[in-house]
Amino acid sequence: MRLDKIGVVGAGTMGRGLAEAIASQGMDVLLNDRDPDQLNAAREAIEISLQKRQEKWAITEAEKRIILGRISYLDSLTPMAQADLVIETIIEDLDQKKEVFAALDRICKPDAILATNTSTLSITELAAVTQRPGQVLGLHFMNPVPTSRLVEVVRGLKTSEKTVAIAADLVAAMGKEWVEVYETPGFVSTRLVLTLCNEAMYALMEGVATAEGIDKAMRLGYGMPRGPLETADRMGLDTILLAMERLFREYGDSKFRPCPLLRKLVRAGHLGAKTGQGFFRYNRDGERIPDSHTSQGQEEGMQR
Repeated sequence: MRLDKIGVVGAGTMGRGLAEAIASQGMDVLLNDRDPDQLNAAREAIEISLQKRQEKWAITEAEKRIILGRISYLDSLTPMAQADLVIETIIEDLDQKKEVFAALDRICKPDAILATNTSTLSITELAAVTQRPGQVLGLHFMNPVPTSRLVEVVRGLKTSEKTVAIAADLVAAMGKEWVEVYETPGFVSTRLVLTLCNEAMYALMEGVATAEGIDKAMRLGYGMPRGPLETADRMGLDTILLAMERLFREYGDSKFRPCPLLRKLVRAGHLGAKTGQGFFRYNRDGERIPDSHTSQGQEEGMQR
């Protein structure tokens, strides 16, 4: 099956990253969001990202214009009837995702594949609201999408071999590696990285080391590009809290119990890089702000 046009539902961080990455590989992208402000923000963010790539001589001005020309910004799902494959990237809320999948099932052509970028929710449950469960699967991309190399290709109970093969071809065409995963809460990467991040939060809360010390130990000792606390900040602390609560409910294992410090920061609105504060501080471009003083997360931990 030839994939010429890809739909992306949700123009948040993951959606806009997907749109840029797919368009960069020569495919047309239909980027949808019901919020016009979100669409405008996505357009601006993609232009800024491409401009940075151009400044680093990764692409030319002409290539930048071509990539931008491949992306259509839509506030309606109806044009998804043109898509060969649609990837949903909205908030991690099962009921909202079910609504989207039911709508896409009605709108999309019979042979179109429906994928979700969920990191924790059931592919089988989403597929059950459609008339095409064999053509539904998970495509769990990592953030930031344009530079991250890995994608988890997640099978639901009824996902067909053909669907997996087509999705794998898309991932390969995007220049990424893929791992086949059978549905389980948190899949592989989310289940493991959230447990690490959560344990790092406990270590901080208990005063074992500073936030910078914990991250430095994991960066230099185990070769992590970023430490677990900065990783958590960039994933979004609210997103991590929701995911940890879901894993705790699904497995019933205390190792998935969200750290109280995580709850405290989320209640304070300190959600990580997207709000400028989490365990560390960030500027508007999401870059770490050097701070010779105690980090925000460390201050919260010491106040317990």
